[in-house]
Amino acid sequence: MAVSRQEAIGAVGRALQGYQRTVQSFDDAVARRLGVGPADLRCLDWLSEAPRTAGELSVATGLRPAATTALIDRLTDKGFVRRIASPTDRRRVLVELTDEGRQRIWECYGPMVNEGQHLFDGYSAAQLAMLGALLDEMSALTERHREHIENQT
Repeated sequence: MAVSRQEAIGAVGRALQGYQRTVQSFDDAVARRLGVGPADLRCLDWLSEAPRTAGELSVATGLRPAATTALIDRLTDKGFVRRIASPTDRRRVLVELTDEGRQRIWECYGPMVNEGQHLFDGYSAAQLAMLGALLDEMSALTERHREHIENQT
């Protein structure tokens, strides 16, 4: 018996909700293993892409500037990050992952990333592009609603 489009959308929604829960649970376990808090781990995630300013990290983590400075200090003390001068503007300070920090994080996430590569086997480039586009649209939707909630007084 065929399922309706609405039933299929509901099933996908439930699968995404379950996936989101497992990611959160895994991230919580990684944070405990690394001895950091949730905002610290979110900061490390952003830094895994590129060095950032404290202001960028403040926006990314949703913390006030003073709390972001304390977060950076904690991560520096634990050997995860360091402050460096911007290569394009020596007046700007960037925060970047240390080699040790990157290695400690990879020890937790690397095995899952490596194993997860095989989940894409059997999907065409077009199917993967469509999935990527859907995930980008879902992220944009979530961001719009996060901003809406934050702007409510």
